[in-house]
Amino acid sequence: MRAVIQRVSKASVSIEGRIVADISSGLVILLGICHDDSDIDVEWLVRKVANMRIFSDAEGKMNSSVKQANGEIIVVSQFTLFASCKKGNRPSFTKSAPPELAEPLYERFIEILQTENGKACQTGEFGADMQVSLLNDGPVTIVIDSKIKE
Repeated sequence: MRAVIQRVSKASVSIEGRIVADISSGLVILLGICHDDSDIDVEWLVRKVANMRIFSDAEGKMNSSVKQANGEIIVVSQFTLFASCKKGNRPSFTKSAPPELAEPLYERFIEILQTENGKACQTGEFGADMQVSLLNDGPVTIVIDSKIKE
């Protein structure tokens, strides 16, 4: 499981011109699910994301989590995070989980993250063509992979 986490001062997700998610300060999480991911990956990644200290504390240092900063979260499914560009110029997505495996893990990720963060997450729509608009704050962008764990 792979996540691109961006600290934002505002963000939204639109589908066919309709806004389906809209937040102010918080995180946008682009979530990719690999064909061999499981609940173990979900639980590890949720703990990392929920407790990552990338928000400013009272002294202006990056020392607070999204929960401590009272931030909001948008989670967007993104199978392209497992693109392989090894051969040619057309990416291969064979490492990405098929929808019947990916969607339940995506839903589980959201469910556990909401519990961990103590508030509802907003989301895109699994499998939809979405437009994500955000204002990256910092900029702070972090990539986390449950298999690499660095």
